[in-house]
Amino acid sequence: MPSRPRLRRPSVLPRILRVVLTGATKSAAIVVLLLAWELAPRFGLVDRTFLPPFSEVAQAWWALVANGQLADNAEASLVRSFSGFGIAVAVSVPLGLLIGWYRPVADLLNPLLQVFLNTAALALLPVFVLLLGIGETSKISIVVYACAWPILFNTISAVRTVDPTLLRLAKSMDLSAPRLFQKVILPASVPTIFTGIRLAGAVSIVVLVAAEMIGAKAGLGYLINASQYNFAIPQMYAGIVTISVIGVAFNQMLVAVEKRLSSWRVPATS
Repeated sequence: MPSRPRLRRPSVLPRILRVVLTGATKSAAIVVLLLAWELAPRFGLVDRTFLPPFSEVAQAWWALVANGQLADNAEASLVRSFSGFGIAVAVSVPLGLLIGWYRPVADLLNPLLQVFLNTAALALLPVFVLLLGIGETSKISIVVYACAWPILFNTISAVRTVDPTLLRLAKSMDLSAPRLFQKVILPASVPTIFTGIRLAGAVSIVVLVAAEMIGAKAGLGYLINASQYNFAIPQMYAGIVTISVIGVAFNQMLVAVEKRLSSWRVPATS
């Protein structure tokens, strides 16, 4: 009896090459930037006193890792940033859903909310320090304030721009208000809400670093400020690079969460 032809498994090599090429394409601009950073001071295009080569910054970064300073300061910043960010999400998303659902309330509060949205958080930093002191409370509070408004406005916009066809279909099925929220409003609002959440994630780190430069004893902002004050320029840039890496990693984490929550959506086809 003739044997059946064996099915050949698709080769793994093309898949690996595709992943490598994709990664190389996405990181090409960063590699060029780091190469320019390394060469410009060495060829005298910029003063290496104020912009040392990237290799010196990498050595300073590793020294900060080895002596534990980077971990301690990064931990302090992350605890403050994530605490403020988490509080802002927990408050702004439910509040935005409520305001967006009741249009008269949204119209009434919109002018006041616009005032808060357009008042820079850092402009209010002296007020937070006066009212709450220079401790942890003022730093976390300024992060909450900075993160709350983009999340709130995007959540309100998400509810108010849900496809009317979906709402009509849901109402034709006699869904109750809670079920309408659960089955239609929330799933359709996820992408727009996460736009605000991702924006708030970036804001939480930027605002906190600036706040840590005033009266802080630990944190990446404190590390950068202290390094600049002591003219430890490589350490200063090491702190800046660390903030950038944390920001990118945080954004990618939020993108992954968004994709998981939006997995039900079917991509549009032409």
